[in-house]
Amino acid sequence: MADTVRVDPILVLNGPNLNMLGTRQPEVYGSDTLDDVVALCERTAAEFGREVVAFQSNHEGALIDRIHAARGTVSAIVINPGGLTHTSVALRDALVIPEVPIVEVHISNVHAREEFRHHSFISPIATAVVAGMGIQGYAAAIAFCCRLSGSSGQT
Repeated sequence: MADTVRVDPILVLNGPNLNMLGTRQPEVYGSDTLDDVVALCERTAAEFGREVVAFQSNHEGALIDRIHAARGTVSAIVINPGGLTHTSVALRDALVIPEVPIVEVHISNVHAREEFRHHSFISPIATAVVAGMGIQGYAAAIAFCCRLSGSSGQT
């Protein structure tokens, strides 16, 4: 019997207010919902023979607890920290614990918005940052993570 290689799923984390996608400021974030984001991530991962595990919370501590639980169980983390991007050292510190690639995603181009959105506590520890691609940024992040881990599949 041939040895099988276990490939852990990619964790997709969404922070505060992302549960309101589709209704909150559609002129900035578009009309797609969080369910649409998760479905897109699942389809993209499936093209590479991979799976995703999705989690959203409006609570910083819940996100940190989920990151802690990810250690040893995921191959990468795709995260849209929402407003915590600009404020949370605790979230940044938690993200290094799983010791996996991190891709920071933002639906809007945060650098073309208010000055306070230009700083990220996450970017310095991220393997890659995607901003301004709408929800397609998630697909790009998932594909990138799959390629990092050597998953075959379509691009």
